[in-house]
Amino acid sequence: MKRAGQIALTPFPNTDLSGVKRRPVLLIRQASSRFDDWLVCMVSSQLHQAETGFDEFLMPQDPDFAGTGLKAPSVLRLSRIAVLDGDLLIGSIGAISNERLSRIRARLAEWLAMAP
Repeated sequence: MKRAGQIALTPFPNTDLSGVKRRPVLLIRQASSRFDDWLVCMVSSQLHQAETGFDEFLMPQDPDFAGTGLKAPSVLRLSRIAVLDGDLLIGSIGAISNERLSRIRARLAEWLAMAP
């Protein structure tokens, strides 16, 4: 059963829609009560691509890292979000803590409310 906070594998689209790459994503929340659509963000081991002050790092020394199923230090790319059909989610590999999920949701809400 899918739930917010899980890390799942899925084909994730390139921003220019030129293709997709199978990668881990964080399930942020179900996007619709009528459909199995999920708001997700990309997870990457390319730490240098993080948006400073926005994206969230997952490091081996973090209390919830062991439960994520990730093999290397990673970044939750809040700057790379998408809505995906739940059928595209291949399977859960782990999850982040509820505390981290709440922090991420608050950061996204604050970012959405900011004027450009």
